[in-house]
This record gives sequence, C-alpha cells and structure tokens, in this order.
Amino acid sequence: MNTKKITYWVLTGLVSFVFIASAIGKLTANAEALKMGEEFGLNSSMYLTIGLIELLSVILFIIPRTGIIGTLLLAAYMGGAIATHLEHGQSVIAPCVIQAVLWLVAVYRFPELRTRILTKQD
Repeated sequence: MNTKKITYWVLTGLVSFVFIASAIGKLTANAEALKMGEEFGLNSSMYLTIGLIELLSVILFIIPRTGIIGTLLLAAYMGGAIATHLEHGQSVIAPCVIQAVLWLVAVYRFPELRTRILTKQD
C-alpha cells in the first residue's frame, strides 16, 4: 500500500471517528448528549433521528463510491450545527474546525472534487 493511500484512509478514519462518536452519543441517549440537546430545544426522539442521519452520512462518507455524497451530507449537517450554536450563543469554533477538516480531507480524497474546486472553469 502506498503512502498516499495510507494517508487517505488515516484522514478518513480520523474524520469518521469524530462523527461516529457524536452519533453514538445521540443513539445511546448519552446523558451529556441529551443535556446538550435539551439546551437546543430537542427532545430525545429528535436527537435519535439526528444521530441516525449523522451515522448514515458518515457511512456514505467512508465508502469510496459514495464518499462525495457523504461529504455533502456531513457538510450540510455541520452547517446546521454551526447555525444552531450561533442561535444559542455558543462557540462555533469546534464545528467550524470540524467542517474545515472535513473539506480538506474530501479535497484530498476525491480528485474530481479537487479539480472542480481548484481549477478555473470556463
């Protein structure tokens, strides 16, 4: 296995770990996660739904064939997290950093995305 492929999977694993850990907290009704959800006005049923959406999105992100779709879903998810944090007067640093790292990994992983974003289109 070459260095590029190892880097590809390590970066994918790191980003995926963050989202999987977050989803597990929601799906297992972790007390800390539920407390945060209540602060945002979400009940446990809604938090479960959000956890399922997050888990499905990260699975799509991990699979190379559906990785770009997963990237877009996770980016939208993080956009919602940023908006929710702003609405409730909480720091947006963590969700913005996660969003930035997600995009950096996606641009590295998917040459077609890199070409589309970084190449001047006529």
